Amino acid sequence: MFDFFKGQLSDVIEWNEFREDMIFWKWNNDEVKKGSKLIIRPGQDAIFFDQGKIEGVFKDEGEYEIESEIVPFLSTLKGFKFGFNSGMRVEVLFVNTKEFTVKWGTKSAINIPTQQLPGGMPIRANGTFQFKVTDYVKLIDNIAGVKDNYLVEDIRLRITSILDQLLMKWITKEGKDMFNLQANSFEIGKGIQEDLDMQINSDGFEITRFTIMSFNYPKEIQDMITKSASHSMIGDMNRYKEVAFTDAISEGKSEGGNTATDMAGMMMGMNMAQEMVKGMNQNNSSTPQSSPANNGNNAIPNFCPNCGNKTSGMNFCGNCGHKLA
Repeated sequence: MFDFFKGQLSDVIEWNEFREDMIFWKWNNDEVKKGSKLIIRPGQDAIFFDQGKIEGVFKDEGEYEIESEIVPFLSTLKGFKFGFNSGMRVEVLFVNTKEFTVKWGTKSAINIPTQQLPGGMPIRANGTFQFKVTDYVKLIDNIAGVKDNYLVEDIRLRITSILDQLLMKWITKEGKDMFNLQANSFEIGKGIQEDLDMQINSDGFEITRFTIMSFNYPKEIQDMITKSASHSMIGDMNRYKEVAFTDAISEGKSEGGNTATDMAGMMMGMNMAQEMVKGMNQNNSSTPQSSPANNGNNAIPNFCPNCGNKTSGMNFCGNCGHKLA
C-alpha cells in the first residue's frame, strides 16, 4: 500500500487502492518529509486537515510537490518550513467525488393502515437512491474524525433502517389511493427524499434523488386490482357481462366446472335462444302473405264446373260464362 514503516517519513501521499464503493479514505502517516509529493487521481479530492480543522482542499487531478505547491496554500501551515532532518505532521482525507447510486428494497412487508383492510395492507417496495458528499467540514467533524474510511454500505444501512417508517408516513399522507400507489410514487418519493436528506445532511451528505420503482401487493390483492382495471376499461354493462361470462367459463375449464360455470352457460344459452326467436320473427315479417284469392273456398278451379272447359285462371268461364269466383 505505502512504502514506509511506522515512524518513517513518507515520499508520496496518495490513495492508490481506490475503491468505487468507498466514500473516503484517510491518509494519516506521522510525518511528511521534505521533497514528498501529493498525487490526486480523477474523481478524488484531497483535504489537508490538522486536529479536525481543514487546512486546504485540492481538487485538480495531478502530481504536486508538497513543499512548493501544497504548503504555501495551507491556511495555518503556510509559514511552515521543512527542517533538514524533520518532517511535517499532517492528515489527508481523500474523498470520492462521484454521485453514488444505491438499490434499496423493503426486507419484509409493511402493514399500511387502510379502512378497507382492518389489519392493514401488507406492501413491499423497491427502488434506488443517489447521494454524494457536499460538506467536508461536517464530514470531518462527525465521521472522518473518528473513522479511517467509510463505505457506501454504511450509508445504505443508515437509510434502510428508517425507510419503513418514512414509507408508511408518506403513503398514508393525505389519503393516498392504497390500490394505485404507483400513480403517486413520484410524490411519495420526493417526500421521502426530503426526510432522508435531513437525516444525513448533518454529516455532510446530500440525497440527490430517491426513486420508487414499484410497489408490490399480496397476490390476492394484485389479482383483484388487475381484474378491476380490466373491467373499468370495458365501458358498458353488456361488454362487462360478456367478460364476466368468459371469466366464469375459463375458471370452469381450469377447475373442472362449478356453479358459476353452469350459471354462465345457462345465461349464454338463454341469450342465444332469444337471438334465434328474434331472427325467426324477422323472417316471418319479411315473408309475403298469400292473396285472399288463392286461399280456401275462394280459389278459382282449373276447370268450369258447368261445362268442364279449362278456366285459365279467369273469374268467368270463357265457354259458358259461368261465374267461377
